[in-house]
Amino acid sequence: MSSEHAGNAGPEHTAPEGAAPEGIGARASEDAAPVTDRGETPDAPSAGDPADAVEPATDTGDAPSAEAGEGPSGVWDVVVVGAGPAGASAAYAAAVAGRSVLLLEKAELPRYKTCGGGIIGPSRDSLPPGFELPLQDRVHAVTFSLDGRFARTRKSRRMLFGLVNRPEFDAQLVEHAQKAGAELRTGATVSRVEQHGPAVPDRRTVAVVLADGETILARAVVGADGSASRIGAHVGVKLGQVDLGLEAEIPVPPSVAEDWKGRVLIDWGPMPGSYGWVFPKGDTLTVGVISARGEGAATKRYLEDFVARLGLSGFEPAVSSGHLTRCRTDDSPLSRGRVLVCGDAAGLLEPWTREGISYALRSGRLAGEWAVRVAEANDAVDARRQALNYVFAIKAGLGVEMAVGRRMLAVFERRPGLLHAAITGLRPAWNAFADITRGSATLGGMARSNGMTRRAIDLLDKRMDTESGVGPTGRGVGRKDEAEQEPEDPKADPGDADAVRGEPGEDGTAPGGNAQDETRQDETSQDETSRGGTEAGPGEKGPDAPEAV
Repeated sequence: MSSEHAGNAGPEHTAPEGAAPEGIGARASEDAAPVTDRGETPDAPSAGDPADAVEPATDTGDAPSAEAGEGPSGVWDVVVVGAGPAGASAAYAAAVAGRSVLLLEKAELPRYKTCGGGIIGPSRDSLPPGFELPLQDRVHAVTFSLDGRFARTRKSRRMLFGLVNRPEFDAQLVEHAQKAGAELRTGATVSRVEQHGPAVPDRRTVAVVLADGETILARAVVGADGSASRIGAHVGVKLGQVDLGLEAEIPVPPSVAEDWKGRVLIDWGPMPGSYGWVFPKGDTLTVGVISARGEGAATKRYLEDFVARLGLSGFEPAVSSGHLTRCRTDDSPLSRGRVLVCGDAAGLLEPWTREGISYALRSGRLAGEWAVRVAEANDAVDARRQALNYVFAIKAGLGVEMAVGRRMLAVFERRPGLLHAAITGLRPAWNAFADITRGSATLGGMARSNGMTRRAIDLLDKRMDTESGVGPTGRGVGRKDEAEQEPEDPKADPGDADAVRGEPGEDGTAPGGNAQDETRQDETSQDETSRGGTEAGPGEKGPDAPEAV
């Protein structure tokens, strides 16, 4: 599901009759919240929570001015905390609606962010009009491997996705928000927000308190301050899946950079749910791995082994960094009073791939649009109604995609070889991957509308003998009865028992394939002959070298 540009989709736009709204829905009545297609209602005010309680309508007038540059009343219409993709998108959406917007960022821009920097179709569709992506490379081929084995490359004549450096990309998003009218303040660390108390002059105002003691007043606040969000803590965001990502930015000689141009590597890793990647960006390769939190030592070893296996250990990284990604639980709140959260601060990202940029851009745009409505609300009842509409828009779109992503993660954790064989050996699986990265389809949309995809996921669920819902640690879906399952041999090769079920055989082939590394292309191109061999280092020819593409 592609998002509309913020400049073309304001709060007054509603979804077509009978369809779940992707962006902004119609106002809900005071007696009933919108209902999703799964029969769920958005988060209701929690009992005993004064910030979420429905309060009598009050309007005690505007507060005194606290800072030059606010709106005419001395109070900002919308304050956005965090100037990443989610925050910049929220600030842009609110500013183009003609509201006074303050964008707060604790760092100085541009600043580095641990991220692969892949820009897929939904991300491109959510950018402001006129935004020119600062692409470092355009990806037309993907090499997949299973912990360094069974490498196969798929190729497309059309671009699959683009690669950016986050400092440039984020700074450009902020510039668009500023051009739309938002004001930026860097070096501003937010310590807390208050919706009641002496710092809050009336029920229509939120106080944003900075670390230096300064208080900024707003009619609505959007929290986009990352995965360790203070605004998320205020809202009460609950996290069910936490992963550790490690990444290195490795400058390489021109000959090595040319080997990787236009192609990325995705390696399904040795720990459940882990994978690694190589993203080329001019004269630098972004090399990273991700795995469940709590596997820090194993994740570090995976990165070291991954870099060495690629023949890149002789090059000194310019940057080495780590980052935690956090996924929300299904019942996690997305708002509290006049405060909304989006992006990483809300735990919104794809659970299987942990892709977060498109989720940040889409949820940020929605948060900015609905924050305008919250700011316009004259009482707590109306403010809560608008916040619930934001919740409904997120759940009906991104929430559905996350639910399917959790199921895919559960399959991937248990059967990585199965997914590797499917995507490298079955044309429909590759076409689905290409459609999702280009933005012509979403995983959630395919699960809802494509009967074959839905049956395949259901079949995988049955094969794994799972029960619905997130497991106790929030990682995928738990098995019904571990004691009744046949134990797995940790030394077994993926082809020992699973070759007949579609996993790679002992000779490294996909079902129906041969022992050589194969290069397959999508429906727009023809198959090509490839070379066999082992992992390729700089200047070597092997299954990961471009000549196989």
